[in-house]
Amino acid sequence: MLLLIAGLIVFLGVHSLRIFAEPWRAAQIARLGLGAYKVIYSLVSLLGLALIVVGYGQARGSPIALWDPPLWTRHLSALLVLFSFVLLVATYVPRNRIKAAVGHPMIIGVKVWAAGHLLANGTLADALLFGAFLLWAVFDLRAARARDRIHGRVVVGTSLPADAATIIAGVALWWAFAFHLHGWLFGVRPFVA
Repeated sequence: MLLLIAGLIVFLGVHSLRIFAEPWRAAQIARLGLGAYKVIYSLVSLLGLALIVVGYGQARGSPIALWDPPLWTRHLSALLVLFSFVLLVATYVPRNRIKAAVGHPMIIGVKVWAAGHLLANGTLADALLFGAFLLWAVFDLRAARARDRIHGRVVVGTSLPADAATIIAGVALWWAFAFHLHGWLFGVRPFVA
């Protein structure tokens, strides 16, 4: 469990610099240069992610049950994760209405993903992992929207083909992940009881 906690601290800590230490972050970019900063940021993020993966895997070996989620929460979680995949894709497809409407679809997608997984999983490791990501996403969205107000977020024109591409790609990625990759990567198949 300690590796999981350490990984969450490292990964979410580096991803929280814009929330809690924007001036320090800007000073480091000025001092190191954007390229070097991105390399260090990426390496620290990868270290945190590796610790999360190993720590969560270890914690799943000897789970500490907090509650026993009903079966229907797995299906609700799968539906929420579908929305989170569409939001994730909306982050990268230019000129789609979803990004124009919500502003920060990736952060909202993380919130939806984490909330869905909290509903469907009842161990201490799950509560730590998904709860930490949900809490981080709440604070990150608040900080991002505050930056938008300060800097004046501009919504660019949208297009129907971009909307269609966003939804089709999001659903396709969700389908591949839900029916194939999730079981292979994590040993849990969302639609198998």
